[in-house]
Amino acid sequence: MTASSAPPTPAQPDRATLVESLRWRKLPVLDDGFVALVDCMGDDSSVVQAARVSYGEGTRKVSDDRQLIRYLLRHAHTTPFEMAELKFVVRVPMDCWRQWIRHRTASVNEYSTRYSLAIDAMQGTSDDQWRSQAATNRQGSGGSLPPTAGHQHTAAEQELQALARRVYEERLAAGIAREQARKDLPLSTYTEAYWKIDLHNLLHFLALRMDPHAQLEIRRYAETIGHQIVAPLFPLVWEAFLDYRMEAVRLTRLDREVIRRLAASGEVPASHDAFLAAQDPSWQGLDRCREREECLAKLRDLGLVAPE
Repeated sequence: MTASSAPPTPAQPDRATLVESLRWRKLPVLDDGFVALVDCMGDDSSVVQAARVSYGEGTRKVSDDRQLIRYLLRHAHTTPFEMAELKFVVRVPMDCWRQWIRHRTASVNEYSTRYSLAIDAMQGTSDDQWRSQAATNRQGSGGSLPPTAGHQHTAAEQELQALARRVYEERLAAGIAREQARKDLPLSTYTEAYWKIDLHNLLHFLALRMDPHAQLEIRRYAETIGHQIVAPLFPLVWEAFLDYRMEAVRLTRLDREVIRRLAASGEVPASHDAFLAAQDPSWQGLDRCREREECLAKLRDLGLVAPE
């Protein structure tokens, strides 16, 4: 097919149409959770406009919007990204919400179980979703348990959740105050909240919670927000965010010195023994050193140290 006969590129929806198509659309997460955009103020051009106030008119002649956004994010000039804001409504299990609410850079209004009945939904875990404790990370998960082993945990979870809900409703029927009746509900109970945050702090949230080291459940929320809401609304910012935050490698001074020593040795990709010989002196003699392990992982990813 020649260029002249190629089908036309579909027209992209205008900004207002795109926002309206996302607003109040409940994007499912986990078994009964969701994320929905409530409102959005600003777009890629809002970041550029804010930056050019301080950079002056000359910037417009030497840099297009994409180049300027990439420069700002690459060099951590974050203030212009605060000029855009997004407001969400989310339904999330309370244990996941505890991690979420630690990001103290947003405005939050949560569903009140003192005023209203607790949401009659709890996150369930299927037989194949139970994870073992990580061997080297005290706050992380390891591999998945076999479904045959997970079945008894799923059955026990369902029994516990049903009992907790029944006791809660019996207390309410007996006239016990809602604020007290709720106290034995499990952390798997869903809550809902409005969450308003500027784009700079949202990107920081996403960088932390989309990371593979984040708990899987909150990672699913972050991925939904990032890929299905932020990416279409701020395509230039999202592209730069992936390039300079999510898919970038941060090298410390010690990492750089290891690379220099390996390069000087002429053995690239280096063996594991060569890496140990080039390691920072402060790591030597340590049976376990997280900084050394992180450096090794980076250099293997870059192809500077041979895989195991």
